[in-house]
Amino acid sequence: QVQLVESGGGLVQPGGSLRLSCAASGRTFSTYAVGWFRQPPGKERGLVATISRSGYGTLYSDSVKGRFTISRDNAVNTVYLQMNSLKPEDTAVYYCGAYSASRIPLLVTKPGDYDLWGQGTQVTVSS
Repeated sequence: QVQLVESGGGLVQPGGSLRLSCAASGRTFSTYAVGWFRQPPGKERGLVATISRSGYGTLYSDSVKGRFTISRDNAVNTVYLQMNSLKPEDTAVYYCGAYSASRIPLLVTKPGDYDLWGQGTQVTVSS
């Protein structure tokens, strides 16, 4: 069973950058598609970006296109989210989720389609 652990969150000023990491245990990580989601206080969890098991396919929410980049390194079982030009509205708890690409052979955006979740990491954008 794959387990996910997020890291890299913190407090950053508007316009700054952070890189989040989602480290996975288990030898089958490369068979999973992975997504980054975020949940602001009092709001529902929503997709930020998702990446295919190979890394060649990606999908972004409109609110982060051109500012955030998702990538993965299957050799070290890690998916990254590079976040640039951060805004106060990016403040949220960020979660990584994963699903088996053999079960769903395309990129999906709904949290309910993801089988595995990490514990989350807080990102706060404030001056």
